[in-house]
Amino acid sequence: MQTKFNNEQLQDRNIVESEKILRKCVHCGFCNSTCPTYLVAGDELDGPRGRIYLIKDMLENNKPANEKIAKHIDRCLSCYACMTTCPSGVNYMHLIDHGRNHVEKTYKRPLYDRFIRYVLSVTLPNPGFFKFIGYLIFFFYPVTYLLPPKMRKMIQFMPSSFPTARYKNKECYSPEGKIYARVALLTGCVQRVISPNINDASISILNRHGVEVFVPKTINCCGSLNHHLGKEKSAHHYFIKNIEIWHKLYVEKKLDAILVNTSGCGTTLKDYGFILRDHPNKDIRRKAKVISDLTKDVTEYLGKNIKLNFKEIPKKYKIAYHSACSMQHGQKVHQQPIDLLKKTGNEIVEIPDGHLCCGSAGTYNLIHTEMAQELLQRKVHNIDKVKPDFISTGNIGCITQISKGTNIPIVHTIEVLNWFTGGSKPSV
Repeated sequence: MQTKFNNEQLQDRNIVESEKILRKCVHCGFCNSTCPTYLVAGDELDGPRGRIYLIKDMLENNKPANEKIAKHIDRCLSCYACMTTCPSGVNYMHLIDHGRNHVEKTYKRPLYDRFIRYVLSVTLPNPGFFKFIGYLIFFFYPVTYLLPPKMRKMIQFMPSSFPTARYKNKECYSPEGKIYARVALLTGCVQRVISPNINDASISILNRHGVEVFVPKTINCCGSLNHHLGKEKSAHHYFIKNIEIWHKLYVEKKLDAILVNTSGCGTTLKDYGFILRDHPNKDIRRKAKVISDLTKDVTEYLGKNIKLNFKEIPKKYKIAYHSACSMQHGQKVHQQPIDLLKKTGNEIVEIPDGHLCCGSAGTYNLIHTEMAQELLQRKVHNIDKVKPDFISTGNIGCITQISKGTNIPIVHTIEVLNWFTGGSKPSV
């Protein structure tokens, strides 16, 4: 793709990087064939190629975003299926991030939209506040019908109860025997409140296999939620805070890895080095690169670094594996969890059209409810085709979203692996 940035614009490193990405695009349109929003809407501007044109026009002409541009940029799921499909290696992830930041800086959304996005940006990354809001909603639920439709739909995703974590109030969980490795675990912001069993299973399986696990209490959110809302300042606050904490822990405890069991978070952590590549503090740039290099999805780490002790369990199950977009497209981690699941001795099946998003995508299903619902229905229809006993996936967002559309149990992959290596059985 030909670009027309002037010399002054090319003094901006973000523009330089986006120009490189734009020049790789050859207009082939292969990306549209795997873009969920394009397949649903059938609008060129709701596909990657159309969004690329919109971003190019904004950046080249230093043009503020308008309502139309914001609508189509916002509708992007950031599932990155287009990056898996693209034969030219267009890094759409970094381009759409640049586009979102530009929209957020130059477009004033309607008051109600700004309010919704603000509420999400301050509530979801803060576990304690999220839990408080949950109890508040439970108390006032009889009158929530008075709220606007979008807020009522958002409330449907709020859990009716908050489970208690088995592993809590400690920053270090050590195995009973010899320590073979040391890792830090990101326990997530919303996840630790609504599904602490995922973190419990992660710590349990790691400890049983000789891995010491550190969980810094001062880390809540990885910054991903605000990053994808285009709230750059807030996201970078989380990034830098986390980097400093993890890097200090890495130096003091000689960590082998930083493990993530929420794949959306993992994609962002692995990108810290790129996102902060131009930070004025050279030390921050260096540390960000270290943290990105250390980050692994929990199944990615177990598959490569640990010899799991699988136990024979008489009953066999048919397990449908849902490959979360942030895993298979964002991190290119797809086969590793499948291979681990197969070692349990169960029948593992992939879901038809598994490259297409379920509609969760961070806050997407809370903001773009109609598109998310359509994608959910398509995903559930494909799951029904394989008739599984239960579903396994590596992302809490997908678990929450898919569970709204089916009665088939869905659990985190690490819960399955923990169960079949001697840990507790999840609710399946």
